[in-house]
Amino acid sequence: MNASNHTIPQNLHDPIELSLRETVQNQLPRTLADLGDLVRIPSVAWDGFDHDFVRQSAEAIAELARDTGVFDEVVISQAPLEGSTELGQPAILATRKARAGAPTVVLYAHHDVQPPGDDAEWNTPVYEPTVVGDRLYGRGSADDKAGVMSHIGAIRALREVAGTDFNLGITLFIEGEEEFGSRSFANFLAQHRSELAGDAIVVADSANWDTETPALTVSLRGNVTFRLTVRTLDHASHSGMFGGAVPDAMLATFRLLNTLWDAEGSVAVPGLIVREAETPAYDEAQLRLETGLTEGVSPIGNGSILGRIWDKPAITVTGIDAPSMKNASNTLIPAVTVRVSVRIAPCQDPQQALEAITAHLEAHTPFGAQISIDDADTGSPFLVDTSHPIVTTAKQAMADAWEVAPVELGIGGSIPFVADLVREFPEAAILITGVEDPHSRAHSPNESLHLGVFHRATLTEALLLARLNGQTK
Repeated sequence: MNASNHTIPQNLHDPIELSLRETVQNQLPRTLADLGDLVRIPSVAWDGFDHDFVRQSAEAIAELARDTGVFDEVVISQAPLEGSTELGQPAILATRKARAGAPTVVLYAHHDVQPPGDDAEWNTPVYEPTVVGDRLYGRGSADDKAGVMSHIGAIRALREVAGTDFNLGITLFIEGEEEFGSRSFANFLAQHRSELAGDAIVVADSANWDTETPALTVSLRGNVTFRLTVRTLDHASHSGMFGGAVPDAMLATFRLLNTLWDAEGSVAVPGLIVREAETPAYDEAQLRLETGLTEGVSPIGNGSILGRIWDKPAITVTGIDAPSMKNASNTLIPAVTVRVSVRIAPCQDPQQALEAITAHLEAHTPFGAQISIDDADTGSPFLVDTSHPIVTTAKQAMADAWEVAPVELGIGGSIPFVADLVREFPEAAILITGVEDPHSRAHSPNESLHLGVFHRATLTEALLLARLNGQTK
């Protein structure tokens, strides 16, 4: 996946596009101020958090959408969670019908954010937008309230330059529970299919190659998560009295989990496949810089580093239920439960992957231990059809806004709802863009947004909207 040879900067002297550039620049302080107001709202959709803030965030964004003056209708809507009558978190849906045969573009982002984590690990207040150097810090500053404001900023610029009677159809869809698994997304799609149908769908929830080079995400790994419980005893027993003869659940769990990887740390589960694809140059020094890999700790896996991240499976144990250090006693633990997260290659079916992992665990369970696998969740991977003409238009807009050709990027993470979009709208161009960079630390303490990246990402979208506005289907 390399930078395209066909997206060198052009249109740098077009009067309309020069006006767009000036407008995006002039409106940037207002756009960032509005972003700061959104960051101040702790809109966490997870259970155990105050969901009134999610509603407050939705209302604030709905007001921003109305204030653009371009939409025919702006509503806040909720759909039932999958398999339930309980409603999901509020989403914003703003629609403007296309005119004179112009295309329709759907602009997606999400306004819910990750939990804050440990406040002590933040260098600035979690929900107070704080500029340090060329970065804006705060939870949601990058993921994904910046995505929301890149849409709003681009729409404002288009309205300023083209007026309110332009032909392009626009649907703004801002989800309220992406960080909590998009559990009502499929039902929301079913309820609002006609409003969400578009010729292009821009998903502003990804990253760029670096702070100076844009990227269009063209592949995403899928995911499989589940809860694994390992049991060896009916009840806890004294470790001094029976240790050495009776296997405790912790031993069995460690032994079983260790079969998931080979000696190099590569996944060793038959049936989890690898995608063969070229990747850009990326060395271990860059990996260490971007991840904070501790000195002396070596990377895992084999092959190109980006190939390991983009095109191969990965397995991570993300949580464990066992006695805490405070409650540790000299006993043989009867049962241990772990949460396992599996990223699968962009070409693998997630159900097939779950079956392969299940078969592997059952075949490698030590000491005759009892295991159970439940609470499984899957998300499909994604590959972009880069031959779509709107994809070409988007890459050219990136090149013109950043004045450097974009990289076609793979992402090791997953955006499972993208597969729903592809299924429902197979003819649409899916454009996964973003305002993040390798140092944004999304989901982590000290999340931040690079201000130059945000400016160029907003300009990219403004140029894309203007160019689509000039097309007919």
